[in-house]
Order: sequence, then structure tokens, then C-alpha cells
Amino acid sequence: MRSTICLAGLLALATTMVSCHQPTAPQQEPTDKPTSAPVQTDTPAHQPDTTAIDQSVSTNIGDPAKLREVMATLQQATRKHDAPAVAALVSYPITIDPHTPHAVTIRTPQAFIARYDQIVTPQIGQVIENQKYESLFVNDQGAMLGDGEVWISGICKDNSCKQVDIRIRTIQNTAGKPK
Repeated sequence: MRSTICLAGLLALATTMVSCHQPTAPQQEPTDKPTSAPVQTDTPAHQPDTTAIDQSVSTNIGDPAKLREVMATLQQATRKHDAPAVAALVSYPITIDPHTPHAVTIRTPQAFIARYDQIVTPQIGQVIENQKYESLFVNDQGAMLGDGEVWISGICKDNSCKQVDIRIRTIQNTAGKPK
């Protein structure tokens, strides 16, 4: 028993000594040149990998860069309570709260703007503002924000669907609905 404890102690001591030993940096020759300060960048230290999301967006919606642009515009417009800017991102006609007894079909941007506060409720606004691109759920219906409060889809502009417009397709209140 005592030899096991001593052996364990020796192992711990050796591990500590090895982990504490750091090789010294090689000495540099002094130069007459001034050293430059490290360059600072505005990029975050860790960029999330969006390869899978980008591929899913490409397959189901269209250009990932265009979806990012639509999301950024939507989030900025929602933060500023800019009803015309949000209305410009919608595919018309749009049914608000589809599959509910209180569903409303909005046919024009002007009608959307007039009912903006009833459509983009504080809860839906918060979902839009907090959505991260890398956390999107994407399928053949589009990109889902939150728990389905907003769906952004690719809308074909020609018969071959080579030209796609990325627009808001659905806005719905999901509060209290089973998941």
C-alpha cells in the first residue's frame, strides 16, 4: 500500500514538473528596426461554422448571402420600428397567423404598414431581433426564425426557378402552441 502511495506521489510530482517546464524562447539578435505594434482587427475571435446552414439554404431557399442580407435588414428595421422597411421584405399576399380562426390576409405593403403593430408584436419583434443565422432551422419551406414565428422563403421569379427572391412568407404568433 505504501509503495502505491509513493509511486502515485512520484507520478504527481513528475507530472507537475513536466507541466511547469516551459522551453525558453530563442534569443533574438537586437536590431535597429523598430518593432511594429500588433495589428488589431474588428473580427471576432471565433466565427461560427455555417457551412451546413449555407448548404441547406442553397438547396432550399437560394443564395445564403442574400438570406443574410434579408435577415440583417429585417432585424435592423424591426429594431428601428421601421414598418415600410419590413413591409418591403414581405411576399404578398401574406396570411398572418395562418391556420387560426383570426387569420388575416394582407395584400399590399400599405395594408401591412397600417397593421404593423398588430403583425409584428413585441414577442415576434424579439424573435426577429434575437435570431442568429447559424441557429436557423432550414427546410424546403424556408428558414424558420424562432419557433416558427417568421418564415423566410425563396420565391421563384421564373419558371425554371433560376431567379429567386428571398422574402418573408409567414408571420404567426406561436405563443402557447405546442411544440
